Amino acid sequence: MFCAAIALTGTMNAQLTSKKGENYLPEAGDYAIGADASSMLSYFGNMLNGGSNIGFGMGYTNGGAAITGKKFMTDKMAYRGMLRLGFGSESTPGATEGDVTKDSYNNITIGGGIEMRRGSTRLQGYYGAMAGLSLGGSKTTYEYANNAEGAPLEVKAGSTFGIGARAFVGVEYFVLPKISIGGEFGWGLNLSSTGDASTTSYSASGNTTTTTAGGSSFGIDTDNNAFGVAPAAVLIHFHF
Repeated sequence: MFCAAIALTGTMNAQLTSKKGENYLPEAGDYAIGADASSMLSYFGNMLNGGSNIGFGMGYTNGGAAITGKKFMTDKMAYRGMLRLGFGSESTPGATEGDVTKDSYNNITIGGGIEMRRGSTRLQGYYGAMAGLSLGGSKTTYEYANNAEGAPLEVKAGSTFGIGARAFVGVEYFVLPKISIGGEFGWGLNLSSTGDASTTSYSASGNTTTTTAGGSSFGIDTDNNAFGVAPAAVLIHFHF
């Protein structure tokens, strides 16, 4: 059985086109979108062993909830991109008629890099480097029908700014034409800074503002510290 499995693997690797003539491997001009495959694998694993399932979804490939993708310039080289543009606001009524709470936030992540590939079978290795930056902040304001002494009027979190770079190496296997499962490791550095937070409160004699000092951090480590973008445990990529 072991010998048969080895022979089957070799045969599968040699088949770079499907029975319909579809190429398994990406080609120059192809785009790709990545997702976290962990929930998908858990779903099908539970289905096969009789475990409970609650469905699966396409998770982000990174801790920063950024959309990631690739553009293949040649069969062996691709540019990587990473993007998150998040802005939002919400108004909710308070416990007393006329009271209103307003929340707003922003989260921005932008990154890019280059990926080089090796291998002539459905099992592909790759390596490369990328860099990125992130911005974020939030604010809550309060409006009252009747202002009370010491009531908060504005609570502002310190704005954050981060930059980082990483080198990576990974492997993936094309289980279906243009669909691969794999994973990667990386090492890099990051620098982040958080501004002062502030709270403004109402006072009949004049509003008062208190501040909480921000800070900064620097690290050189594996991907968990690379500008807040850590690869998912198992990656799936769709090429088109």
